[in-house]
Amino acid sequence: MLAPVKQPTGPFFDDLTVGQVLDPAPAMTIGPGEAATYQAICGDPLTTSLSSTMAEAVTGNPGMLVNPALVMHTSIGQSTVATRAVIANLFYRGVALQRAVRHGETLETTVQILGLRQLTHRPDRPTRGLALLGIRTACVDDGEIVVEYERCAMLHMRHPEAETGNNDDLGEVNPEIHLADWTNHAPTGWDPSPLAHDNRWETGTTRTDPLRDTVTSAPELARLTQNLAPVHRDPAAGGGQRLVYGGHTIGLAQASLNRVMPANATILGWQACDHTGPVHEGDVLGFSHTLIDEQSAGTGNIRAVQIKVEADRDGDAVPVLDWNLVVWGA
Repeated sequence: MLAPVKQPTGPFFDDLTVGQVLDPAPAMTIGPGEAATYQAICGDPLTTSLSSTMAEAVTGNPGMLVNPALVMHTSIGQSTVATRAVIANLFYRGVALQRAVRHGETLETTVQILGLRQLTHRPDRPTRGLALLGIRTACVDDGEIVVEYERCAMLHMRHPEAETGNNDDLGEVNPEIHLADWTNHAPTGWDPSPLAHDNRWETGTTRTDPLRDTVTSAPELARLTQNLAPVHRDPAAGGGQRLVYGGHTIGLAQASLNRVMPANATILGWQACDHTGPVHEGDVLGFSHTLIDEQSAGTGNIRAVQIKVEADRDGDAVPVLDWNLVVWGA
């Protein structure tokens, strides 16, 4: 019987240097198989990624669109070349999706170390540090940038007694969305009118999705997207309980948003995304959505939304996600 792995493979925090660019993960072509597997896990009703007829009607071009969440999961999974030794992912910042991805396109991700901060050692936990990652995902077929963003990961150290001297200011996450800064991200040449329906919200109001959802197939999503963090696959690496990849919660939250706001055509980006608590396989999640602001952009409407997710823990609602994002649609 094989003993469980006690230490993840590197790179560890003390292996990294600011400015370093890591060797990329294998490029990945996203097609019907990947899309169907993702749909089975998260069940997102975003119509432009489910229906080729609707995708063509909205975009004016033939071909199926890849769900923007699957694009992000693929990018994040490829970025785990930097975070095999991850303890937790603290935040995403400035996620900006530059263009839609269609079935058959191949994505490759580059990861650069933007900043490092060693955390104060405490005797009750392993030594650790924070790494700020700059992530850029491009389409191999045409070289165009698909998405850029930053994420901050907490990593194990290879040498527990090492003093790296790293104490960079990794900045703050500003959750406030200014829609004027996002209007140039609205798709050009798209017509969202096929999605139009009477679903107007009052700005500042919150809708709670009546449909809660159960987290299942967590390792499958990690494998699908090349996520190499052992904490998402091996209970021993997670201290005895496997930690669900944070993007899984995000994927279920986006699916919930598209249930209560079905006029969405696409997701433009994430202003801020904080994982406020751990999620485990089998957790039942509830979702609430607040319309922060909206305005016209191009031929459609751009909206700022805050999503909060809570896990049901023995009857108590425990916050696990606070996500501010920007969507575009009818």
